[in-house]
Amino acid sequence: MTSGTSGPSAMLLSTKATNSEFFLQGVAVCLDAMRRAFPETDSLQKTTKFFYSPTFRQSEAGIPIGPNSSTPASSRHMPHLYTTPAPAFEVVSEKDALYLHLLFALRDPSVGTLESNFASTIFYAFSALQDRWQELVEDIERGSVSSALTLEPSVRSRLEALVKPNPVRAAQLRACFSDGFRGIARRLWPRLHLVLAVDSGSNQIYGEMLRESFCQGVAFYSPFYAATEGLIGVNLWPQEPNRRYLLCPRSMFCEFLPESLLEEEEEAPRTLLMEDVEEGQNYELIVTNASGLFRYRIGDVVKVVGFHNRCPVVEFQYRRGQMLNVRGEKVSETLFFVALKKAVSQWPGAQLVDYCCAESGIMGDSIGGSDPHYQVFIELKGVRNLTEQQRYKLDVCLQQESSVYKSFRIKGSIGPMRVQLVANGSFGELRKDMMAFSNTSPNTFKTPRVLCRKEDVHFLLGKTVS
Repeated sequence: MTSGTSGPSAMLLSTKATNSEFFLQGVAVCLDAMRRAFPETDSLQKTTKFFYSPTFRQSEAGIPIGPNSSTPASSRHMPHLYTTPAPAFEVVSEKDALYLHLLFALRDPSVGTLESNFASTIFYAFSALQDRWQELVEDIERGSVSSALTLEPSVRSRLEALVKPNPVRAAQLRACFSDGFRGIARRLWPRLHLVLAVDSGSNQIYGEMLRESFCQGVAFYSPFYAATEGLIGVNLWPQEPNRRYLLCPRSMFCEFLPESLLEEEEEAPRTLLMEDVEEGQNYELIVTNASGLFRYRIGDVVKVVGFHNRCPVVEFQYRRGQMLNVRGEKVSETLFFVALKKAVSQWPGAQLVDYCCAESGIMGDSIGGSDPHYQVFIELKGVRNLTEQQRYKLDVCLQQESSVYKSFRIKGSIGPMRVQLVANGSFGELRKDMMAFSNTSPNTFKTPRVLCRKEDVHFLLGKTVS
């Protein structure tokens, strides 16, 4: 099942052959690149991997239906690599499983790597740590597992057999937390070398927040460009700040549709092959894979930024389903995020936590009569309110980044965007609500930056504080 970030979830076939290609061309290649770039990771230190056991259902023919991503079950032969013990992976509740991930990670002062599919998962893990660190430290001190967790008796007994009272480590942890949470990762785990997670695209915001706060001084590596459809590219340049991915021609056959042709209504538009693309140009990817997808438009638009052994190297730009477009202006997620960061930097004391947008058209009568506009929901730290002038600064910054948007604003065809602050934790609640609706696993969920469901918009309207 696809994650449903920018549209309805779709069922796609996954085969042993495509999974093998992902491992051979993706995992193995990236592990080698990681070892070369960060030789200190080539050690016997354990990894804390934040991933969860998804719920699968079966088709009428008995074929399992669920997310196509790394899960505890797919890693069952490697439990010795991780700080989390095997019984914890039997816990279905994400909240309880996350507590156990944190509990066993905190017990081990020698953790070398923090890993997850996406940077957002690691960010939410640190947010949970910020809320529950006292409870976790008490469990470590007493050698217990919190009674607040809903666990099967057999799972609880096996977990409790693995924890012994450790007052020395508890005292160390209390000293770490007493200094606040900025740079907490390195204080908790002095030999932490790497955060291994995708931090490009919609996860860029979480990667930046982790580097600026919880994980100051720790290297990041965004290894893959992948989707439910399979492996698309690998990052051979772990230490470069711009996330670039070498396309994997044996994993998928890629065709390229020039960005200038995206709005044409042809059923079979003329595409380019790898040898035809030009550096500096944007293209939508069209893929054919061994699982039965034929000329499948995954909706991703990438920029060719170079070549490696004649194979294109790309940077992810945006998903077509995640564009703001009330008058044909087509503001991409990347463009809006650049404008938002510029505006936030001009709001004294403000720190961006999360955001999303909605086009006024999907909100119906709840906003009254007005010109088409963007509704922007923002969660901030450090400020409780914004003046009207500060809110308008975001509109100004977007006009500076997008000449098309600016022209529509000058003509009055698009009204000023409405910026609303939501309560702390609102996006965490939205995430849970959206996962429940779409039956998406925490392993694959990506926060949409453009909301497409009226129910999600009204959820955030109910969380608005300013």
